[in-house]
This record gives sequence, C-alpha cells and structure tokens, in this order.
Amino acid sequence: MELNWSTFILEIINFLVLVWILKRFLYKPVLEIIARRQASIDKTLADAKQLHDDAESLQQQYEGRLADWDQERKQAREKLAEELHADRARKLEELKAALEQERERAAVAEQRRLSDAQLEMEDTALAQGAQLATQLLAQAAGPEVESRLVQLAIDELSKLTKEKLAALRSSYGQISEGITVSSAYPMPDDQRHQLQKVLNNVVGKDTPLKFEQDSKLLAGVRINIGAWQLAANLRDELKGFAELRSA
Repeated sequence: MELNWSTFILEIINFLVLVWILKRFLYKPVLEIIARRQASIDKTLADAKQLHDDAESLQQQYEGRLADWDQERKQAREKLAEELHADRARKLEELKAALEQERERAAVAEQRRLSDAQLEMEDTALAQGAQLATQLLAQAAGPEVESRLVQLAIDELSKLTKEKLAALRSSYGQISEGITVSSAYPMPDDQRHQLQKVLNNVVGKDTPLKFEQDSKLLAGVRINIGAWQLAANLRDELKGFAELRSA
C-alpha cells in the first residue's frame, strides 16, 4: 500500500484545523464555563465557610454571653443575699433598740409610778401626822406654851447680828402702819415691853406695835414688819411641816 503524502498532509491539516476549531469554538467556551462554575463553587464554598466561621463566632459569643449572664446572675444573687442579710440585720438592730427603749420607758414609767405612789403615801402620812399633831397641840396649847414661844422669838431677835439686821431692814420694805404682833392669847405687859424693845432694835427706830389676838395661831406669835413676817406659833409651824414635801 503506497502512502499518499498529499492525502496524509491534508489529513494532518484537517486534524489541526479541527483541533483549532474545537479549541476555538468548543473547548475554550467549555473551559470558560467550567472556570465560571468553579469560581461560583469556590465562592459558594467561601461564603459557606464564612457563614460557618460567623456561626462559630456567634456561637462562641453566645456561649460567652451565657457564661457572662450566669456570672452576672450569680453575682446579682450574692449581692441580693448580702443586701437582704444586711437589711435583716439592720431591722433586727432597730427592733432590739426599739424594744430596749420600750423597756427603758416602761421601767421609767414603773419607777415614776412607784415614786409617785411613795410620795403620795408620804404626803398622806405627813398630812395625817400634821393633822394629828395639830389636834394634840391644840389640846396642849395654852398661855404657858405661847409664853415660851414668845420668849423664844424675843431671844432669837436679840441674837441677830449687824449683818442680818441690815439684810432684814433692806428686805422688809417701807413700814407705813407700824408693826403688827398677833398672838393666840392676850400677851402679858412684860413680854409686850420686851418685844417693843427688841423690834425697835430690829427696825432701827422707835415704831409703834399693834397687838392683835388670833386664836387660829393655837399658841405663839406672828410678827409682820412691812413685807417681812416672823412666825413663832404652832399653826404656822404645823403648816410648814405639812407643806414640807411640796417645798
């Protein structure tokens, strides 16, 4: 079989032309389509990977946030428990203080009640004692007792020092109507003279005495010199005894 070189060459040319045509109009577009599809697939894979990475990041953030929330919730519970404990302790202290104040007030009120009751009993006893003493002294009172009380007043006035006399003279004020001497019984002349003498010395000048009789005095004398009064009688002494508590 004889090789026809012209035919062989034409076949080679036809093959090359076919290869060029296939490459130019078929293979290249197919490669471009494959490349576009590969790029699309790569982009899809990249997007999917990005979404996966984002999802993992979001999951990590969510888990971290959950952990933070758990920690914050735990801290909030601990803080609330501390505040409740502190508030309970504060209220207990306030309650204890209020109870202590109430006990103190109750104790003070009870002490005051007992003190008032004791004072009332003492006042009653003093009043009864004064009443009994008044009754006894009223029965025992007489000119003899009064004479001794008048003499006692004369002796006490005679013993006044210059300083006390000066103080008395500055305290009894202006003497406009003389000196009034009241007694339960008629006073003897000698005691009247003694009183006149000692009272003139007290006021520092001769002053008339006005003698009065007052049976309410029981026994003794009451001397009024201006705004000053000297009481040496049973009635005033018993009254002072009865009013001792209020004084």
